[in-house]
This record gives sequence, C-alpha cells and structure tokens, in this order.
Amino acid sequence: MAQRQQVLYLWLAEGALVMPVVAWAFHDGSDSEGPGIPDGDPPYATGEAALKDGWMLLQTPHVPRVEKGQEHQPAYLSYEFVFERRVEIAP
Repeated sequence: MAQRQQVLYLWLAEGALVMPVVAWAFHDGSDSEGPGIPDGDPPYATGEAALKDGWMLLQTPHVPRVEKGQEHQPAYLSYEFVFERRVEIAP
C-alpha cells in the first residue's frame, strides 16, 4: 500500500482549538481514494473536533499584530490551523 497526504486548513474565530470554524479548505493528495471529510460546511465545528477524528495538527497560528485603528479593516484570516493525515491507497 502507498501512503498519500491529506491536508485540512481550518480558520477559527480565535486562537484556541475549541473556537468555532469560520472558514476551511481541504486538499486531497489521494485523488479521493482515501477517506473523505465529514459532510457539512464546515466539516468540523472546531479544531478540537478534527483532532478527535484523527487529524494531526501541523501548524498553529502566530498571534496577529493589529495596529491601533486597524482592528476592523479587512485582512487575512488570522487564526489558521493546518492539519494532516496520511492515508493508505492501492498502488
């Protein structure tokens, strides 16, 4: 069996894994031969739920620095968590 990587990005409302997911992206290196992600938008309610489903946490966000007066300006989503799992596929 060969292994392939699946990557899940979850952007949370704040910097703790128990906070709600506000955006997400899924990249499947197994070409859909491995398990999918749960149906729904988003697939997990929190980052902690992804951990409990077997995803491995690769990266946590750094604390965003916001200049005074810029708190409500559009910007990149700050609280990005990156998860991965390795899946077995037929060679």
